[in-house]
Amino acid sequence: MSIDPVRPPSVDALARELATSFALPHVVLVDCARRAIQSEPQNATRRAHQLADDFSQMLQVDVVNATGVLLHSNLGRAPLPQFPAGRATSVEFNMSIGERGSRHQAVSQLVSLLTGAEAAIVVNNNAAALVLVLTALAQGRDVAVSRGESVEIGGGFRIPDVMEQSGARLIDVGTTNKTRYRDYEKALQSKRNDIALVMKIHPSNFSIEGFTENVSIRELSRCGVPVVADIGSGLLDNTCPWLNGHLPSVPQWLSSEPAAKQALHDGASLVTFSGDKLLGGPQCGVIAGNKELVDACASHPLMRALRPSGHTMMWLQTVLLSYCARTVCDDIPFWNMVSQSAESLCTRAQNIVSAAKYGHVVPLTSLIGAGSAPGTSLESYGVEVDGDCREQLRSLAVPVIARTHDGNTFLDLRSVHPSDDSLIARALEHISQQ
Repeated sequence: MSIDPVRPPSVDALARELATSFALPHVVLVDCARRAIQSEPQNATRRAHQLADDFSQMLQVDVVNATGVLLHSNLGRAPLPQFPAGRATSVEFNMSIGERGSRHQAVSQLVSLLTGAEAAIVVNNNAAALVLVLTALAQGRDVAVSRGESVEIGGGFRIPDVMEQSGARLIDVGTTNKTRYRDYEKALQSKRNDIALVMKIHPSNFSIEGFTENVSIRELSRCGVPVVADIGSGLLDNTCPWLNGHLPSVPQWLSSEPAAKQALHDGASLVTFSGDKLLGGPQCGVIAGNKELVDACASHPLMRALRPSGHTMMWLQTVLLSYCARTVCDDIPFWNMVSQSAESLCTRAQNIVSAAKYGHVVPLTSLIGAGSAPGTSLESYGVEVDGDCREQLRSLAVPVIARTHDGNTFLDLRSVHPSDDSLIARALEHISQQ
């Protein structure tokens, strides 16, 4: 179709021209054409193509994560195992009696089996879990938190701000680097305070080193009020029974990571954690522990606004069943990535370079990511190619996300599923021919 370069085209003509280059719905192309004609009538065709391309780039698509950050927050954190979709789910349908049921019942029992909790409920993320706990159990009252744990994590999420929004009042305890049990005692005994909860907060990517001291959950459990432990990254049990021989021992990088089972055993009344980090499941937040407190959260009006979708519950149920069956390293992509030996990654990298006839094998260092096990690194291998090829890799039909260092591009195979190795090889071959 020929469009007069001087006179602005019609919206319909321009939209039809865009359809030859972009596989987007007609209504989207019409919107791009209309906005282009209104903003730059003399350059409407060029502007419309730019707008359509910008929209295409904004769409969420499957990508290959070759960054070496296993739980990449910008790439959806934990990749999910696959299961058939397209059907309804029995999210709130009791199959035994054929009537309405609870979306939390099965997941609650699975979490209880794995952690020793009396009950559990699920909300849409861990921030929501904290908000619900504080609102349901401490609104209008005080909550004691160590100054060293009153942190800000990704996205500007600040503990003091969350506390304020929930209607609870923050009571700072101790100092930034040292908090002792007597600091909590002092806060609890003060007549000015009405402390409903003591909270122990996972610091995420923040750490204090050197002249430090903090109070354990076991010590805090003696204080006389419920202890809520935000363990953040979602490790269920620090003995990792699900590894089941896939690794010779529990990884060293998990040694200081708080776990739900141990936190509850040590006296925490509730734990809260994310589903899409070390658990390896969908984005959600879990509240587990004392049944009376869990029930109080479940019955609060805010729960309706924070409840997860049926598909989220299905994903989570699938992941928890894998933990129970101890098939985690086979079924859950995150734990599969963790359990890969450096030697196997090196072999994969050699095969990719051989197939692509481009790049060379290099040792690399992978990160856990998403605030989990901060400071931890894992030995890895990957492929290095000359120059910054990130844009070329992103432009492929299945985009590959890589990283650069000192002007060269690196593709870390620990964060790449083995089934995508052939795709990586084709991507490198494509780059070598440009």
